[in-house]
Amino acid sequence: MKMLVGTGIGHGTIGSRRQLFLLPSATRARSQFNPSISIKLPPQFQSQLQLQSSTNQTLTVVSALGDGGIDGETERSSPIEVKKEIQRCYQLVHRLGRGALYIGSSRVKPDHPHYLLTLELSREVAKMLDCTTWTGAGPGLMDAAIKGALQAKKPVGGFKIGKEAGEWTSSNFHPYLPPDTYFTCRFFSARKHGLVDAVVRNDPSERTAVVALPGGIGTVDEIFEILALIQLERIGSKFPVPFLLLNYDGYYTKLMEFLDVCEQWGTVARGEVDSLWTVCNSNFEALEFLAEFYGISECKRNYDIGKYVNQGTGSYI
Repeated sequence: MKMLVGTGIGHGTIGSRRQLFLLPSATRARSQFNPSISIKLPPQFQSQLQLQSSTNQTLTVVSALGDGGIDGETERSSPIEVKKEIQRCYQLVHRLGRGALYIGSSRVKPDHPHYLLTLELSREVAKMLDCTTWTGAGPGLMDAAIKGALQAKKPVGGFKIGKEAGEWTSSNFHPYLPPDTYFTCRFFSARKHGLVDAVVRNDPSERTAVVALPGGIGTVDEIFEILALIQLERIGSKFPVPFLLLNYDGYYTKLMEFLDVCEQWGTVARGEVDSLWTVCNSNFEALEFLAEFYGISECKRNYDIGKYVNQGTGSYI
């Protein structure tokens, strides 16, 4: 509950918004030694409540949502804008089709081994599942996933945010994707709706997956949000959606150790996390899991992948 407090006609501040509030004229006429404080409450508290403070101040409590000028001053437009963006995201998914979603760092450079591994994985998954590849349409590992899908000559789609971590300037445009294949979101909430909708399975013939790659704060945020939706059966999918955690070079080992500690403390049920995702240490493991999950025959498991031999160096044979 948000409250506006004042001693006369003026402005209060909640967050970054200035709030106009008025006190009754009788209240404003009181002496400066006995100021009145107006606190706005929800409409169910329509009656005025008089409170007496230890300093003999009178607190007048009235409705925040009743008739008066305050409603127009405090109204926010973001819910309407978020709704519009979510609808745009859903329309893009409907047009391009659902598929494999890749979430990962925007900071990883093209010469990094994890970039090369991501490109390789997305290419082979797109070919095997014959699906659209979805990303946050940003740089780093998102870019690697896009390029892998393009190498496979499969469709790509994305939900870009105006500013990615590590970029000093924001851009609404992707450097090479056609503008009808991605949507630039102002709101992270709308972007997340789009990313989740891209992996929903309402028909058993749909082949989708969530692939969590190495990343930072934003990636971990998306990992746990999607994980919670799967856990609580709120992802909106009629059929199971495979969730793969790519533990390249043991990147997420410490995170998994933390979850083990959570189990020890009882804040996470034993075996609960393991039932929600599959941890893969290599592209081969990830491809084999998806092949088994979707019943891909052995004769169609022709993976064009290199062997990653020296962890941390990007060496292949």
